[in-house]
Amino acid sequence: MSTSYRDSGVDIDKGNQFVKRIAPIVKSTFSERVITDIGGFGALFSGSFPGMADPVLVSGTDGVGTKLKIAQMMGKHDTIGIDAVAMCVNDILVSGAQPLFFLDYLACGAIDVDRMTDIVKGLAEGCRLAGCSLIGGETAEHPGVMAPEEYDIAGFAVGVVDRSRIINGAAIAPGDIIIGLPSSGIHSNGFSLVRKIFLEMKGYRLDATFPDLAKPLGETILAPTRIYCKSVLAAMADGVAIKGMVHITGGGFYENIPRILPDTTAVNIDKRSVPTPPIFAMLQRDGSVEDREMFTTFNMGIGLMLFVEPGTADKALERLRSHGEEPIVIGEVVPLGADRVIIR
Repeated sequence: MSTSYRDSGVDIDKGNQFVKRIAPIVKSTFSERVITDIGGFGALFSGSFPGMADPVLVSGTDGVGTKLKIAQMMGKHDTIGIDAVAMCVNDILVSGAQPLFFLDYLACGAIDVDRMTDIVKGLAEGCRLAGCSLIGGETAEHPGVMAPEEYDIAGFAVGVVDRSRIINGAAIAPGDIIIGLPSSGIHSNGFSLVRKIFLEMKGYRLDATFPDLAKPLGETILAPTRIYCKSVLAAMADGVAIKGMVHITGGGFYENIPRILPDTTAVNIDKRSVPTPPIFAMLQRDGSVEDREMFTTFNMGIGLMLFVEPGTADKALERLRSHGEEPIVIGEVVPLGADRVIIR
């Protein structure tokens, strides 16, 4: 009696079926720069940028984290791919880069073709929202390492920016205005604390409804991370001069903002101006979480921050609104004092 790879828990036939199923979904994201078809050992992408004097590639990589557990518990897998793309493309956007392409890595205990296809649908939608191509990926079965229904997602994005237009925060100065772009909710960070508070401490069901929430708890916290690339890049193309950007992810306000500030500056944030969704008030109340911990762990309603000169703030707000954003002035840059980030 012979032993096959399938006997060990890896089903190559299902893998091939999955690739055939997702091929049209993936190809729907291809731009004219994609040179190869699906199935090659490497994905080829044209590196010609005739509109740029000195093109610089910008890359970013990330995963979705324990938000995946919520998707798996709910059996809803068609939006989690958006999160995977968002976490990468928003990071390269802060340098002023246009996302070009994204590649994913899916690890699972066993291939479920329908489930994996839903994940790729989300990845493709994320790429469409970002204006980039899903040019490749890898799916690996890990029997014995992961349970059959478990999976994990990671990926990376590559973008391009002309060297003279790189945004790095070096020119940020006291008096500059901070514009916040609203988040869709929790996005994709802090979910270990979310699960501890809501599922362990409070024992809530994911289908539970609450007066303050427009949707059941699970749907509220599973809302995909917003992708800001098209609106921000369009505003920049309209002449909006951005001196710095911050993607608010793990580390919240206190850890992310200082990463782009010059050493002589700090920021003063008016938390009354931040449009904080009700889910954060629930987390803080149910978990007895202090303010500083909330602003360190979560985005608190602001997914991206833009730093602009005072004289250009009105134009920036108007241009961002015209491209579908709801920007809010949330603070200003001040001379360095005792703290880099002041939230009042």
